[in-house]
Amino acid sequence: MSDKLTEQEQVRRQNLEKIVALGIDPFPGTTFPVSHSSTEIVEGYEDGSDKYAEVCIAGRLMSRRVMGKASFAEIQDGSGRIQIYVSRDEICTGENKDLYNQVFKKLLDLGDFIGVKGHAFVTQTGTTSVHVTELFVLSKSIKPLPVVKTDADGNAFDVVTDPEFKYRQRYVDLTVNPEVREVFVQRSKMVNAMRTFMTEKAYLEVETPILQSMYGGAAARPFKTHHNSLDTTFYLRIANELYLKRLIVGGYEGVFEFAKDFRNEGMSRFHNPEFTMMELYVAYKDYEWMMDFTEEMLEYVAMEVHGTTDLQVGDNVISFKRPWKRYTMFEAIEHFTGIDISKQDETELRATADSLGIHIDKAFGKGKIIDEIFGEKCEHHLIQPTFITDYPVEMSPLAKKHRTKEGLVERFEGICNAKEICNAFSELNDPIDQRKRFEEQLELGKRGDEEAMQLDEDYLRALEYGMPPTAGIGIGIDRLAMIMTNQKSIQDVLLFPQMKPE
Repeated sequence: MSDKLTEQEQVRRQNLEKIVALGIDPFPGTTFPVSHSSTEIVEGYEDGSDKYAEVCIAGRLMSRRVMGKASFAEIQDGSGRIQIYVSRDEICTGENKDLYNQVFKKLLDLGDFIGVKGHAFVTQTGTTSVHVTELFVLSKSIKPLPVVKTDADGNAFDVVTDPEFKYRQRYVDLTVNPEVREVFVQRSKMVNAMRTFMTEKAYLEVETPILQSMYGGAAARPFKTHHNSLDTTFYLRIANELYLKRLIVGGYEGVFEFAKDFRNEGMSRFHNPEFTMMELYVAYKDYEWMMDFTEEMLEYVAMEVHGTTDLQVGDNVISFKRPWKRYTMFEAIEHFTGIDISKQDETELRATADSLGIHIDKAFGKGKIIDEIFGEKCEHHLIQPTFITDYPVEMSPLAKKHRTKEGLVERFEGICNAKEICNAFSELNDPIDQRKRFEEQLELGKRGDEEAMQLDEDYLRALEYGMPPTAGIGIGIDRLAMIMTNQKSIQDVLLFPQMKPE
């Protein structure tokens, strides 16, 4: 194996062997009694005070300046970095007489985990530091980290920026680019804020199956697998909608789930085959109510994560302050193209798409053609949060027919930063109409539409027992996180995005 190792890797293994020879366990399994974080000490210590007279911290060794009998170094923990001061005469006593000369100066490498005990003080240059009285080896690093260097002006060099490296070795990215960790802290705050907002309204968080014998709830191509014991084909869910609505049938009046969904489709800056959705269903409500609810919740989330509703996203400042702008789908298409397609049939729609330079697959029905026109000519204009409402019935097999507009359904999508972040309906609760819609989807499937829905007999049976008027919404957590954390790619808000095997 040694002939495949770099020179640094070989040296580190040699250092490991020497540490073991000194009787030091380089991978101890005991608890280390951390008492403070680096940031807590740096921000809380005042020169001359007895605060932090005894501290115990741990983290990675990120830099070291050896000056004879004394050294300065930096430890990085989960909150940040702090300087430590190590003196040979203080830590090399009794059994540890070789700790400074042999271990700290020669055998420790950058990236090693160490623990120190000591007290806080301020150096002559004004840097809050820890004066070390005891030092412990906690874990030896036998592969070197990329070294990030900064010049006198603060410019960074050798930063990990290659996406292939960042996404495959996220553990390295998080170590050498601490600002990346903050992205996922903000994502967690976002999810927790949404959860708090809904639970405080007495909605119940639930879990529904990921492995499904009948996939549904969205127009998408599924991943397929096989259950050996049952000798049956199963699918990874593309959505959890139909199970959550079964729970509304069962008597719950508000249920939600943060769900991992899977769609066997292309990958891009906005698509990952495994993604997170939050879906919420509330009885006795409609899509107008859900629009108001969504505005209120996302305004609350922005305030909880950032303390403001105005967020810098790329070159734009996006405001989540209520109310949002609203267009019907036909209004949006006419506004951005100058063409009123509200009365056009499939043949006329194909001609319109052709005149706009939009390629339409021959398998697409009327709904898909309208969706393509909207996506190509309207969506990229919608930077500020906007609701697009009242979709053609052909596009929405699970949405309730519009109460006043023939041929439309009560549906909205929330668009922000030119991408859909949520989709919602007044839910279709008429089992006879729902069966007809499923049958129309089967016909589209026969025409070659791989995303057409299946006919779910058990779901229809549930509706036949009766489902009250219900509003439902699905919010794409990953896309929302891109906006809330100002990231350009969905891979940058996923800790471990899907990649081709090495």
